[in-house]
Amino acid sequence: MSLQMVTVSNNIALIQPGFSLMNFDGQVFFFGQKGWPKRSCPTGVFHLDVKHNHVKLKPTIFSKDSCYLPPLRYPATCTFKGNLESEKHQYIIHGGKTPNNELSDKIYVMSIVCKNNKRVTFRCTEKDLVGDVPEARYGHSINVVYSRGKSMGVLFGGRSYMPSTHRTTEKWNSVADCLPHVFLVDFEFGCATSYILPELQDGLSFHVSIAKNDTIYILGGHSLANNIRPANLYRIRVDLPLGSPAVNCTVLPGGISVSSAILTQTNKDEFVIVGGYQLENQKRMICNIISLEDNKIEIREMETPDWTPDIKHSKIWFGSNMGNGTVFLGIPGDNKQVVSEAFYFYTLKCAEDDTNEEQTTFTNSQTSTEDPGDSTPFEDSEEFCFSAEANSFDGDDEFDTYNEDDEEDESETGYWITCCPTCDVDINTWVPFYSTELNKPAMIYCSHGDGHWVHAQCMDLAERTLIHLSAGSNKYYCNEHVEIARALHTPQRVLPLKKPSMKSLRKKGSGKILTPAKKSFLRRLFD
Repeated sequence: MSLQMVTVSNNIALIQPGFSLMNFDGQVFFFGQKGWPKRSCPTGVFHLDVKHNHVKLKPTIFSKDSCYLPPLRYPATCTFKGNLESEKHQYIIHGGKTPNNELSDKIYVMSIVCKNNKRVTFRCTEKDLVGDVPEARYGHSINVVYSRGKSMGVLFGGRSYMPSTHRTTEKWNSVADCLPHVFLVDFEFGCATSYILPELQDGLSFHVSIAKNDTIYILGGHSLANNIRPANLYRIRVDLPLGSPAVNCTVLPGGISVSSAILTQTNKDEFVIVGGYQLENQKRMICNIISLEDNKIEIREMETPDWTPDIKHSKIWFGSNMGNGTVFLGIPGDNKQVVSEAFYFYTLKCAEDDTNEEQTTFTNSQTSTEDPGDSTPFEDSEEFCFSAEANSFDGDDEFDTYNEDDEEDESETGYWITCCPTCDVDINTWVPFYSTELNKPAMIYCSHGDGHWVHAQCMDLAERTLIHLSAGSNKYYCNEHVEIARALHTPQRVLPLKKPSMKSLRKKGSGKILTPAKKSFLRRLFD
């Protein structure tokens, strides 16, 4: 095993815990940045160009028939093989968090519709589900099983916000384990079915999931209700006959206690587990080999890499599978330095380069709700899926790189918001309303109190008014606060003008001859 430090040559601030990566034929693509997409890359999806231990981010585009893909952090992802050759490489994305700290319950399918040497065009479609629709969540897993010539998605675990009836102002973002139900999802017909298995009693998140043929292995994980990391090892087998599917679960011995671990495949039937946590704020420095042969699973320890002092002393770490037996690791920067990066990144090579390309292992983005600096007890690290060959990007192209300095920061005021009770701006159905809009709704800042953003269309502003308010530093008050604004802007009382008396005018004009025009003016003034 060899450990190598890598550098991000541009926009390192975009790479933070919680993003995901998709691998299409050896090319890796990044999405799930912290904050909303910028104008330089409205899709929020980047090509990750890796050369000589350097990483560059390059914007990608979507086809016109694509839906909007929010910058989801901590979603569950897996690959899916469709029936058609054009659908061979697809990614399934479920759940995750938006920059507004909301959880998603949607399923997206990502595929490539056009690829050349200079640019890749994606198509993103949203799958509508019926039946037992899984609730919005994060820290879960989704895999695809194949049985009797058919395929089915299997969703398990994760965390979700507490029900609205139990949420208070002080604990509005408190989360709880999702019920330990197993969901089968038919991607073709959009049907979801929930199964209750007696072997699964406690909710789990941040676990390792391995899919092979019709079987999924669930390893480790963290139970929030009990605050433990049990040494679990479950085998879930799915049979897909002509009738109803059959799902059964078996508890196997030999599990390990770990959460937020990273899984990579080194050959057809062998996998390596790296990283994770064994206690609340104690990293698990041991690596394990997992062998799957003849429907049996074996887990054993292996030689650990030569961890650097920075990795050993850091409280948290995160990362994911790069493919071909290589793992990508990230640790926080050193705050003691005057100029310090937010994170430092490493690649850990666990196998040779000639690994079998047809890999069927999928690791999921299973992450905590808080960024590393926001929480003292690091319950679990934030991970992102990373899958690319470091030597698969040859030659330079003319693709412009993303330049974050060219635009204002929208990370704290995302424009996909519910700005008022009657807001009807939907991220999936939004179309430009004003001629000034390109790829996002126009917004106006309401100056009441601490201020907040509202959609210009929801406030029924004329385009001329929108341009006028956007041009300067005028204060604007939305429909809900306009009455308050009027009270604040009540003009001060002005005393009426005092009319001069005729006597004073005569005295002032004594000795002077009044013309007929002046006499007429004075009569009108005092009449």
